[in-house]
Amino acid sequence: MQTIAQIITKAVHFLYIPFQRFLPEQLFRYAVCGGANLVLDWVLYFLVYNYLFAAGPHSAHSLVYVSLPILSGVLPDGTLCITPHIASLCIVFPITLLTGFWLNRNVTFTGSSIRGRKQLTRYILVVALNLLINYVGLKVTVELLGWYPTPSKILITLITVAVSFFAQKYYSFRK
Repeated sequence: MQTIAQIITKAVHFLYIPFQRFLPEQLFRYAVCGGANLVLDWVLYFLVYNYLFAAGPHSAHSLVYVSLPILSGVLPDGTLCITPHIASLCIVFPITLLTGFWLNRNVTFTGSSIRGRKQLTRYILVVALNLLINYVGLKVTVELLGWYPTPSKILITLITVAVSFFAQKYYSFRK
């Protein structure tokens, strides 16, 4: 895995050359790795939603039923019913969470002395904070202020990217 990280790091450094006057290299690495992980998220989501949940006898993206014995005391038969778009999110989110962590740990913030498990725990906490900021931000901007959802999401994404960069740099992967 270290060889892959070295190859990615060299490629990102090569892409950085025209931007070195304008951006610190670590910020550029963060942007490239985050952007690549975002594209991976979109592609995986598209594939899972359109091919995993559109395939089979219920090709109209019907509800997904998940039987979980742990829920048997809470739900009838322990069966959880979720929409295909949320089921897709549940499948894709852990994958991109781990790829994002790996990229941040091995390409962006390589000088951290914190142990891997502690980094992962902190990384997950920052991601959870970003989910909370997204949720609250959309509730406030769209439902309370009456803004359009897309510009609201763009503004909130800019906020969460900034929060995430500094939280990852000074908390999850600090030196």
